[in-house]
Amino acid sequence: MILAEGTKVELKFTGDRGVVTDLLEHDMVMVLLDDGDEIPVATGDLIRPDESLQMGPRVKAKLLTLPPKPSPYPTGGLPEADSQYTILRSRGIQLAFLPHGLPDGTTPYFEIFLLNDTPYSALFTFQLSSKQQSQRQINGKLDSVSAFPLGQMPFGMLNDLPEARVEIWQITTQGTGKALRRTLKIRAKQFFSKVITAPILNKAVHHYVLFDSFDSQGPSEAHEDLKAYTRRHAPPLPQDGATASSRSRDLYEYASFDSEIDLHIEELTDKDIRRLHNAEILRIQLRAFDAYLDRALSVGVDRVFVIHGLGKGKLRNEIATRLLKHPEVKTFKNDYHPNYGYGATEVIFQRR
Repeated sequence: MILAEGTKVELKFTGDRGVVTDLLEHDMVMVLLDDGDEIPVATGDLIRPDESLQMGPRVKAKLLTLPPKPSPYPTGGLPEADSQYTILRSRGIQLAFLPHGLPDGTTPYFEIFLLNDTPYSALFTFQLSSKQQSQRQINGKLDSVSAFPLGQMPFGMLNDLPEARVEIWQITTQGTGKALRRTLKIRAKQFFSKVITAPILNKAVHHYVLFDSFDSQGPSEAHEDLKAYTRRHAPPLPQDGATASSRSRDLYEYASFDSEIDLHIEELTDKDIRRLHNAEILRIQLRAFDAYLDRALSVGVDRVFVIHGLGKGKLRNEIATRLLKHPEVKTFKNDYHPNYGYGATEVIFQRR
Protein backbone atom coordinates (compact mmCIF):
# COMPACT_ATOMS: atom_id res chain seq x y z
CA MET A 1 0.00 0.00 0.00
CA ILE A 2 1.38 3.39 -1.04
CA LEU A 3 1.06 5.95 1.74
CA ALA A 4 1.49 9.71 1.73
CA GLU A 5 0.78 12.50 4.18
CA GLY A 6 -2.99 12.91 4.38
CA THR A 7 -3.81 9.27 3.54
CA LYS A 8 -6.78 7.94 5.54
CA VAL A 9 -5.92 4.63 7.18
CA GLU A 10 -7.23 2.07 9.64
CA LEU A 11 -5.22 0.06 12.17
CA LYS A 12 -5.55 -3.57 11.10
CA PHE A 13 -5.77 -5.11 14.57
CA THR A 14 -7.83 -2.52 16.47
CA GLY A 15 -10.09 -0.87 13.92
CA ASP A 16 -8.99 2.63 14.96
CA ARG A 17 -8.98 5.13 12.11
CA GLY A 18 -6.86 8.17 11.41
CA VAL A 19 -4.76 10.11 8.93
CA VAL A 20 -1.05 9.76 8.06
CA THR A 21 0.79 12.91 9.20
CA ASP A 22 4.44 11.99 8.59
CA LEU A 23 6.53 9.33 6.84
CA LEU A 24 9.18 7.85 9.14
CA GLU A 25 12.09 5.54 8.45
CA HIS A 26 11.98 1.76 8.10
CA ASP A 27 8.35 1.43 6.96
CA MET A 28 6.92 3.45 9.85
CA VAL A 29 4.49 6.37 9.65
CA MET A 30 2.94 8.77 12.16
CA VAL A 31 -0.85 8.47 12.33
CA LEU A 32 -3.20 11.04 13.90
CA LEU A 33 -6.09 8.97 15.22
CA ASP A 34 -9.66 10.21 15.24
CA ASP A 35 -9.54 10.39 19.06
CA GLY A 36 -6.67 12.93 18.89
CA ASP A 37 -3.71 10.64 19.71
CA GLU A 38 -0.73 10.66 17.32
CA ILE A 39 1.23 7.42 17.26
CA PRO A 40 3.95 5.71 15.15
CA VAL A 41 2.65 2.65 13.28
CA ALA A 42 4.29 0.08 11.02
CA THR A 43 2.89 0.29 7.50
CA GLY A 44 2.22 -3.44 7.56
CA ASP A 45 -0.29 -2.88 10.38
CA LEU A 46 -2.35 -0.43 8.31
CA ILE A 47 -5.14 -0.90 5.78
CA ARG A 48 -7.38 1.49 3.94
CA PRO A 49 -10.78 2.02 5.61
CA ASP A 50 -12.64 0.49 2.65
CA GLU A 51 -10.60 -2.74 2.97
CA SER A 52 -12.06 -3.41 6.42
CA LEU A 53 -15.53 -3.57 4.86
CA GLN A 54 -14.37 -6.36 2.57
CA MET A 55 -13.07 -8.37 5.52
CA GLY A 56 -16.57 -8.87 6.86
CA PRO A 57 -17.78 -8.64 10.47
CA ARG A 58 -16.74 -12.18 11.41
CA VAL A 59 -13.07 -11.76 10.46
CA LYS A 60 -12.82 -8.28 11.90
CA ALA A 61 -14.28 -9.39 15.23
CA LYS A 62 -11.68 -12.13 15.36
CA LEU A 63 -8.86 -9.64 14.80
CA LEU A 64 -10.14 -7.38 17.54
CA THR A 65 -10.04 -10.19 20.09
CA LEU A 66 -6.37 -11.02 19.52
CA PRO A 67 -4.36 -10.92 22.78
CA PRO A 68 -2.20 -7.81 23.23
CA LYS A 69 1.38 -8.08 22.07
CA PRO A 70 3.86 -8.55 24.94
CA SER A 71 6.34 -5.77 25.63
CA PRO A 72 9.47 -6.14 23.48
CA TYR A 73 11.59 -5.62 26.63
CA PRO A 74 9.87 -7.63 29.40
CA THR A 75 13.09 -7.87 31.43
CA GLY A 76 14.80 -4.69 30.28
CA GLY A 77 17.13 -6.58 27.96
CA LEU A 78 18.27 -5.46 24.54
CA PRO A 79 17.47 -7.82 21.64
CA GLU A 80 20.16 -8.69 19.17
CA ALA A 81 20.37 -6.27 16.27
CA ASP A 82 18.88 -7.38 12.96
CA SER A 83 21.75 -8.69 10.85
CA GLN A 84 20.06 -7.23 7.74
CA TYR A 85 20.00 -3.74 9.23
CA THR A 86 22.33 -1.31 7.43
CA ILE A 87 23.31 2.23 8.41
CA LEU A 88 22.70 4.32 5.31
CA ARG A 89 23.43 7.71 6.89
CA SER A 90 25.13 8.13 10.24
CA ARG A 91 23.36 10.30 12.81
CA GLY A 92 26.22 10.12 15.33
CA ILE A 93 25.85 9.60 19.08
CA GLN A 94 22.20 9.60 20.08
CA LEU A 95 20.00 9.18 23.14
CA ALA A 96 16.83 7.11 22.74
CA PHE A 97 13.89 6.57 25.10
CA LEU A 98 11.91 3.43 24.27
CA PRO A 99 8.42 3.44 25.85
CA HIS A 100 7.56 0.34 27.88
CA GLY A 101 3.84 -0.02 27.20
CA LEU A 102 1.46 -2.20 29.20
CA PRO A 103 -1.70 -3.91 27.88
CA ASP A 104 -3.89 -1.31 29.66
CA GLY A 105 -2.34 1.45 27.54
CA THR A 106 -0.16 2.99 30.27
CA THR A 107 3.59 3.62 30.00
CA PRO A 108 5.19 3.27 33.44
CA TYR A 109 8.73 3.91 32.24
CA PHE A 110 11.07 4.35 29.27
CA GLU A 111 14.11 2.21 28.49
CA ILE A 112 17.11 4.51 27.84
CA PHE A 113 19.73 3.68 25.22
CA LEU A 114 22.91 5.40 24.04
CA LEU A 115 23.22 4.77 20.30
CA ASN A 116 26.33 4.93 18.14
CA ASP A 117 25.83 4.40 14.41
CA THR A 118 29.35 5.60 13.49
CA PRO A 119 32.25 3.26 12.61
CA TYR A 120 34.16 4.43 15.72
CA SER A 121 34.06 3.24 19.32
CA ALA A 122 34.02 5.55 22.34
CA LEU A 123 34.14 5.73 26.12
CA PHE A 124 31.33 7.56 27.91
CA THR A 125 29.81 8.69 31.19
CA PHE A 126 26.08 9.24 31.61
CA GLN A 127 23.90 10.60 34.41
CA LEU A 128 20.19 11.38 34.51
CA SER A 129 18.95 13.77 37.20
CA SER A 130 15.97 15.98 38.02
CA LYS A 131 14.88 18.43 40.70
CA GLN A 132 13.59 15.51 42.74
CA GLN A 133 16.11 12.72 42.18
CA SER A 134 19.49 11.84 40.72
CA GLN A 135 20.42 8.47 39.28
CA ARG A 136 23.89 6.96 39.57
CA GLN A 137 26.53 7.78 37.00
CA ILE A 138 27.11 5.10 34.36
CA ASN A 139 30.51 4.61 32.75
CA GLY A 140 31.08 2.34 29.79
CA LYS A 141 32.38 1.62 26.34
CA LEU A 142 30.13 2.27 23.35
CA ASP A 143 31.18 0.08 20.45
CA SER A 144 30.75 1.13 16.84
CA VAL A 145 27.24 0.60 15.44
CA SER A 146 25.80 -0.47 18.77
CA ALA A 147 23.26 0.39 21.45
CA PHE A 148 24.15 0.57 25.15
CA PRO A 149 21.27 0.18 27.68
CA LEU A 150 21.41 2.88 30.37
CA GLY A 151 18.51 1.80 32.57
CA GLN A 152 15.04 3.29 32.93
CA MET A 153 13.37 6.68 33.31
CA PRO A 154 10.02 6.60 35.14
CA PHE A 155 7.21 8.28 33.22
CA GLY A 156 6.54 10.64 36.13
CA MET A 157 10.10 11.96 35.99
CA LEU A 158 9.09 14.02 32.94
CA ASN A 159 7.21 16.32 35.34
CA ASP A 160 10.43 17.04 37.28
CA LEU A 161 12.40 18.70 34.43
CA PRO A 162 15.02 15.93 34.01
CA GLU A 163 18.50 16.57 32.61
CA ALA A 164 20.81 14.06 30.94
CA ARG A 165 24.56 14.72 31.17
CA VAL A 166 26.77 12.91 28.69
CA GLU A 167 30.55 13.01 28.26
CA ILE A 168 32.18 10.98 25.50
CA TRP A 169 35.70 10.28 24.19
CA GLN A 170 36.42 8.70 20.82
CA ILE A 171 38.83 5.75 21.00
CA THR A 172 41.73 6.18 18.55
CA THR A 173 45.00 4.40 17.87
CA GLN A 174 46.73 7.09 19.96
CA GLY A 175 44.34 6.70 22.91
CA THR A 176 41.20 8.75 23.47
CA GLY A 177 40.21 11.91 21.67
CA LYS A 178 39.01 15.21 23.11
CA ALA A 179 36.09 15.01 25.54
CA LEU A 180 32.72 16.05 24.12
CA ARG A 181 30.15 17.15 26.69
CA ARG A 182 26.42 17.74 26.47
CA THR A 183 23.75 18.58 29.04
CA LEU A 184 20.34 17.80 27.60
CA LYS A 185 17.31 19.43 29.20
CA ILE A 186 14.35 17.11 28.65
CA ARG A 187 11.00 18.89 28.45
CA ALA A 188 7.80 16.90 28.07
CA LYS A 189 6.40 18.82 25.10
CA GLN A 190 9.61 18.54 23.07
CA PHE A 191 10.15 14.97 24.28
CA PHE A 192 6.86 13.71 22.84
CA SER A 193 7.38 15.59 19.57
CA LYS A 194 10.68 13.82 18.77
CA VAL A 195 9.59 10.33 17.69
CA ILE A 196 11.55 8.46 15.01
CA THR A 197 12.49 4.91 14.20
CA ALA A 198 15.85 4.63 15.91
CA PRO A 199 18.93 3.24 14.17
CA ILE A 200 20.13 -0.16 15.46
CA LEU A 201 17.10 -0.60 17.75
CA ASN A 202 14.81 -0.35 14.70
CA LYS A 203 11.92 0.73 16.95
CA ALA A 204 9.98 3.95 17.38
CA VAL A 205 11.54 5.97 20.21
CA HIS A 206 11.70 9.48 21.64
CA HIS A 207 14.98 10.60 20.15
CA TYR A 208 17.80 13.14 20.56
CA VAL A 209 21.04 13.57 18.61
CA LEU A 210 23.81 14.39 21.11
CA PHE A 211 26.86 14.63 18.82
CA ASP A 212 26.61 14.22 15.08
CA SER A 213 30.33 13.46 14.76
CA PHE A 214 33.54 13.19 16.77
CA ASP A 215 35.09 16.13 14.89
CA SER A 216 34.86 18.97 17.40
CA GLN A 217 36.03 21.46 14.76
CA GLY A 218 33.56 20.32 12.10
CA PRO A 219 30.83 22.44 10.53
CA SER A 220 28.11 21.26 12.88
CA GLU A 221 27.81 22.52 16.45
CA ALA A 222 25.71 19.68 17.83
CA HIS A 223 28.60 18.46 19.99
CA GLU A 224 29.67 21.91 21.16
CA ASP A 225 27.83 23.73 23.92
CA LEU A 226 26.55 27.18 23.08
CA LYS A 227 28.90 28.97 25.45
CA ALA A 228 31.93 27.49 23.68
CA TYR A 229 30.35 28.19 20.30
CA THR A 230 29.82 31.85 21.19
CA ARG A 231 33.36 32.22 22.56
CA ARG A 232 34.79 30.77 19.35
CA HIS A 233 32.86 33.23 17.17
CA ALA A 234 33.15 36.32 19.37
CA PRO A 235 35.50 39.24 18.60
CA PRO A 236 38.28 40.11 21.07
CA LEU A 237 37.32 42.38 23.93
CA PRO A 238 38.29 46.06 23.56
CA GLN A 239 41.50 46.91 25.41
CA ASP A 240 41.92 50.67 24.84
CA GLY A 241 42.02 52.63 28.07
CA ALA A 242 40.97 49.71 30.22
CA THR A 243 42.65 49.10 33.54
CA ALA A 244 43.97 45.68 34.54
CA SER A 245 41.15 45.19 37.08
CA SER A 246 38.40 46.16 34.63
CA ARG A 247 39.86 43.88 31.95
CA SER A 248 39.97 41.04 34.46
CA ARG A 249 36.37 41.69 35.47
CA ASP A 250 35.23 41.90 31.83
CA LEU A 251 37.01 38.68 30.94
CA TYR A 252 35.43 36.88 33.90
CA GLU A 253 31.93 38.11 32.98
CA TYR A 254 32.53 37.22 29.37
CA ALA A 255 33.76 33.70 30.12
CA SER A 256 31.01 32.98 32.65
CA PHE A 257 28.19 34.38 30.52
CA ASP A 258 25.71 31.70 29.44
CA SER A 259 25.09 32.27 25.75
CA GLU A 260 21.69 30.63 25.76
CA ILE A 261 18.48 31.41 27.65
CA ASP A 262 15.56 29.03 28.01
CA LEU A 263 12.30 30.99 28.08
CA HIS A 264 10.06 28.06 28.96
CA ILE A 265 8.02 29.39 31.86
CA GLU A 266 8.99 26.56 34.24
CA GLU A 267 12.61 27.75 33.93
CA LEU A 268 11.79 31.34 34.92
CA THR A 269 9.55 31.17 37.97
CA ASP A 270 8.87 29.10 41.06
CA LYS A 271 5.16 29.96 40.92
CA ASP A 272 2.54 27.34 40.19
CA ILE A 273 2.38 27.81 36.41
CA ARG A 274 -1.05 26.18 36.33
CA ARG A 275 -2.44 29.30 38.03
CA LEU A 276 -0.83 31.76 35.62
CA HIS A 277 -2.79 33.31 32.78
CA ASN A 278 -1.28 33.23 29.31
CA ALA A 279 -0.81 37.01 29.33
CA GLU A 280 1.11 36.86 32.63
CA ILE A 281 3.28 34.01 31.35
CA LEU A 282 4.15 36.04 28.27
CA ARG A 283 5.04 39.10 30.40
CA ILE A 284 7.41 37.02 32.55
CA GLN A 285 9.07 35.53 29.46
CA LEU A 286 9.53 38.87 27.70
CA ARG A 287 10.85 40.55 30.86
CA ALA A 288 13.47 37.78 31.17
CA PHE A 289 14.30 38.10 27.47
CA ASP A 290 14.80 41.89 27.68
CA ALA A 291 17.04 41.60 30.75
CA TYR A 292 19.09 38.83 29.13
CA LEU A 293 19.57 40.82 25.91
CA ASP A 294 20.77 43.87 27.87
CA ARG A 295 23.33 41.77 29.76
CA ALA A 296 24.53 40.05 26.58
CA LEU A 297 25.23 43.45 25.04
CA SER A 298 27.00 44.74 28.13
CA VAL A 299 29.24 41.66 28.29
CA GLY A 300 30.07 41.97 24.59
CA VAL A 301 29.25 38.55 23.19
CA ASP A 302 28.88 38.12 19.46
CA ARG A 303 25.70 36.06 19.42
CA VAL A 304 23.22 34.26 21.67
CA PHE A 305 20.52 31.63 21.36
CA VAL A 306 17.01 32.26 22.68
CA ILE A 307 15.08 29.05 23.33
CA HIS A 308 11.36 29.74 23.01
CA GLY A 309 9.94 26.42 21.86
CA LEU A 310 7.39 25.94 19.12
CA GLY A 311 3.91 26.25 20.62
CA LYS A 312 1.56 28.60 18.76
CA GLY A 313 4.37 31.02 17.95
CA LYS A 314 3.19 33.95 20.11
CA LEU A 315 6.44 34.22 22.10
CA ARG A 316 8.60 33.71 19.01
CA ASN A 317 6.73 36.48 17.16
CA GLU A 318 7.02 38.89 20.10
CA ILE A 319 10.76 38.22 20.27
CA ALA A 320 11.11 38.79 16.53
CA THR A 321 9.26 42.12 16.81
CA ARG A 322 11.66 43.31 19.53
CA LEU A 323 14.73 42.17 17.61
CA LEU A 324 13.62 43.94 14.42
CA LYS A 325 13.48 47.24 16.31
CA HIS A 326 16.71 46.79 18.27
CA PRO A 327 19.54 48.99 16.91
CA GLU A 328 22.34 46.66 18.08
CA VAL A 329 20.95 43.49 16.52
CA LYS A 330 22.59 42.77 13.18
CA THR A 331 20.41 39.81 12.26
CA PHE A 332 18.54 36.88 13.75
CA LYS A 333 17.34 33.58 12.37
CA ASN A 334 15.07 30.73 13.31
CA ASP A 335 16.77 28.15 11.08
CA TYR A 336 16.95 24.50 12.09
CA HIS A 337 19.44 23.95 14.91
CA PRO A 338 20.71 20.40 15.72
CA ASN A 339 20.06 20.91 19.45
CA TYR A 340 16.73 22.74 19.39
CA GLY A 341 15.13 22.16 15.98
CA TYR A 342 13.07 25.23 15.13
CA GLY A 343 12.40 26.06 18.79
CA ALA A 344 15.26 28.56 19.17
CA THR A 345 16.31 31.84 17.56
CA GLU A 346 19.97 32.75 17.03
CA VAL A 347 20.63 36.47 17.57
CA ILE A 348 23.77 38.05 16.08
CA PHE A 349 24.80 41.50 17.33
CA GLN A 350 26.49 44.37 15.52
CA ARG A 351 30.26 44.37 16.03
CA ARG A 352 31.32 47.32 18.15
